[in-house]
Amino acid sequence: MQRDSASSLPSAYGRATSADAASEFPHAYDARVTTSLTHRNAVAAAWAEYDDPRAIVRVDEVSANVSTNRVFRLHLDDGSTAISKVSSYGSYFLFYEDHDRLNRCARFLDGTRFRGMLAEVWRRPDGRIFTWYNQRMWAVFYDDVPRRDSLPRVLTVDEVHNLGREIAEFHLACTDIAPQLPAGSKTVKSDAIHLLELLESPFATRNFELPPESIGVLWKHTHKFLERLISVGYDEWPKIPLLIDWNLGNFSVANDPDGGFHLFSRWDYDWFRIEPRVLDFYFLSRVSSKTGDRTRFTYGPHTLVEPTFLEFLRSYRSVFPMSDEEVMFLPEVYRFFVLNYVVREGARFFRPDLCTKFRRDTVRTYLPALDHLDASPLFTTS
Repeated sequence: MQRDSASSLPSAYGRATSADAASEFPHAYDARVTTSLTHRNAVAAAWAEYDDPRAIVRVDEVSANVSTNRVFRLHLDDGSTAISKVSSYGSYFLFYEDHDRLNRCARFLDGTRFRGMLAEVWRRPDGRIFTWYNQRMWAVFYDDVPRRDSLPRVLTVDEVHNLGREIAEFHLACTDIAPQLPAGSKTVKSDAIHLLELLESPFATRNFELPPESIGVLWKHTHKFLERLISVGYDEWPKIPLLIDWNLGNFSVANDPDGGFHLFSRWDYDWFRIEPRVLDFYFLSRVSSKTGDRTRFTYGPHTLVEPTFLEFLRSYRSVFPMSDEEVMFLPEVYRFFVLNYVVREGARFFRPDLCTKFRRDTVRTYLPALDHLDASPLFTTS
């Protein structure tokens, strides 16, 4: 993630009293104030409400340049650091639910070899996670997970095999803790049904800024995806916590004496959800690609059948077996990715200029490429 320069801080970053916070950050129904609240003001208000005795001495923005969320590293007066994420798009209630489940995952993984890999969300004295919310913006604090080494932009075959085994081990650990997690409110099916309804609206062309023929293409692919969910019995597949957005800027590894590596830490949880493990594999195909994890954002399905990703799958399946039906569902994972994260929720996850570009690319390039994808090489990974 790219970092902006550190900023000077308003007084609210210090040891504020609840009266100070109430005075400087009135309630959400005072529109004169809430409409002018900045993301940094939200961090200050959240810190005051959390009532930590430490003071923030510096704030670095570490937001990804493509996202609407804002992420900050907080430097505290005792020399430690923390992370704060501020959002104003989407649903606060789903934001809270995701972070509650994420924090449970981090705690349950403490009993496994992946202890400390995920950041814990800061909690209230009663044990519930802490979030700041003023009905317009919301914020959360995380531990700042330590980081080790990054993998190279283009992986060798040995590194691809190593990563396949590591992801399989991580999925096994997540499978073990999954029964302890409450079910989520949103599912792949509910998201796709919601998109289908949005595309059937008379206002779809305006809402998505696409012509009617493009809306028709999106409807056809969404309907086809929902039919596939039924035909494969998707609802019966085991659901585990997933991070989905696996790119080289989101995780670090620790090198082993034998020349291999193991997963060390993972951050950026915007796409966390509880679903069948297959949803993780599209981004893993991008990391495994012969062209590597690219800084230029483009989303094509071809990485799913590249030889290096096939090697990844073979390595993964040697540790955590997958049925052929799961493997052959991977093109549908790609279909869901572009329909849900690019089209339905694109305005939430991407800057306006990128959202517009990606939605157009979905109709003109991404989905036509999927229609012509020969997925048969996936059968060779068993």
